[in-house]
Amino acid sequence: MSNETKEAPLDSNGSRELLLASGYAEKAIDYFLRKANMGTIADADQMSELTGPCGDTMRCFLKLDKEGRIQDAKYQVLGCPGAISAAMALVDLVRGKTLDEALTVKDRDVFRELVEIPDQKQHCIRLAVKTLEKAIKEYRGEFPKPIAETKPCPCSSSSTCNALK
Repeated sequence: MSNETKEAPLDSNGSRELLLASGYAEKAIDYFLRKANMGTIADADQMSELTGPCGDTMRCFLKLDKEGRIQDAKYQVLGCPGAISAAMALVDLVRGKTLDEALTVKDRDVFRELVEIPDQKQHCIRLAVKTLEKAIKEYRGEFPKPIAETKPCPCSSSSTCNALK
């Protein structure tokens, strides 16, 4: 593999130039284009999902080894380049760490790993970190996993309403 290919993933549609012009550093763009930590883990020990205020949604999958270290982690991300690059970078930062060590990784650590993303995308880093924190806390049983709840329809007093009552 040549250094050029290793350093810069194939970008046939010009995304790299657009992202550079938008304020993303090369390293953040590489995380976005490679998506090396994107996907699922079939036998994950934990899967947690979180949706941010912007509407981006992340699912974090954790696989732990016998010593309780993060053997692998993957994210599914429905979101922008900032969300994808933040999640991909975070996995690189926590792989091999204990859960307690992973909880010490903060937004600023992910930002440093990405080098630079636009100011209006800082919340994407927060979403990635909060999704990981949620996964770890749910795995530990520190707060209950959400239970599907039935919300009454606002028109539940109507006899013609088909919603659950």
